[in-house]
Amino acid sequence: MRKIKQISWALTLSAIRLTALFWVVKAGAQQEFIQKIKLNMADTTLQDTVGFHDSLANDPKKGFQDLFRTAVIGDGSSPARLNPMAVTFVNNYIARNGKGFNAMKGWAKPYFNMMDEVLTQHGLPRELKYIAVIESGLKYNVISWSGAVGPWALMPAAARQYGLRIGRGNDERLDYYKSTHAAAKLLTDLYQRYGDWLLVVAAYNSGPGNVDKAIRRSGSKDFWTLQYYLPAETMNHVKKFIATHYIFEGEGGITTSTKKETKDQFLEVLSDLNDEEKNNSSTYTIKGRFSSDVIMKYTGMDVAGFRRYNPNFEQQVSVNGQYELRLPTEKMNIFVAKRYEILDESMKAILPSSGTR
Repeated sequence: MRKIKQISWALTLSAIRLTALFWVVKAGAQQEFIQKIKLNMADTTLQDTVGFHDSLANDPKKGFQDLFRTAVIGDGSSPARLNPMAVTFVNNYIARNGKGFNAMKGWAKPYFNMMDEVLTQHGLPRELKYIAVIESGLKYNVISWSGAVGPWALMPAAARQYGLRIGRGNDERLDYYKSTHAAAKLLTDLYQRYGDWLLVVAAYNSGPGNVDKAIRRSGSKDFWTLQYYLPAETMNHVKKFIATHYIFEGEGGITTSTKKETKDQFLEVLSDLNDEEKNNSSTYTIKGRFSSDVIMKYTGMDVAGFRRYNPNFEQQVSVNGQYELRLPTEKMNIFVAKRYEILDESMKAILPSSGTR
């Protein structure tokens, strides 16, 4: 009996030692991982957005409330609201990922600049680049369990369909520039199919088939209604995109709203124009790929002012090919007089870098 007890104590002591060794090794591995992250970010300059992360460190809920209030009030250039059904998810996601994504603003700037340029060439909202952030963390060599590859996580069939070559020793999905063009073409087709950016993000993640099935089963094309009929990963993927947009932009935007929300917010912005502004402004139907940047350059308007009169300008022009432009009358007179020059310069801004590199 004494021998059995001794053996039992010996086994218990060995188990304790093994457990302690496990935690020591695990702690060492975690520390090594953390050090690697620090080394990778050593040359990154962190910049907080409206002091959000300072307040988040002291009180996560207060930090999010500040961000939510900014999103609701806005700066006059974006009327987007955060849907109440997304608040809890976005709150938790920002608390977990805000710091890392905020650091990304520094080291990823060259990638973001390139993506902004390409997405603008295709007439798409620049904020769609955040799809690549949640798909791959902007890493070119990421391979998903489903076989998606590259910063935009493109599947082989989609990549080939949109002009990328995949062969031995050459997979153009790994090329940031070429894969961004391919992703932009795919996103354009998805938007033409759904006319709703949240459904576009969902379809990008799990394919149009799953989105169409969710629409049939729910009897609705509203994401917040059909979300429960999507794969759980896709439902959360859309909310990750929304949360990531809030982290990087400090507020919502055209790509974080449903089609109905966008329409309601569009009408709300127009109603914000007072009677004097309405009476002293004019409309003009434009056709062609006009650039808001070029229009503002010629008319001397700032971004907030232009968007206040013309919300959702870029998206409507790119999808519909025309837009009912509204400007203060004196600005409209300048536009009408210079419209051919403005269109010519707009096209030149799009075409020079439209080829492949």
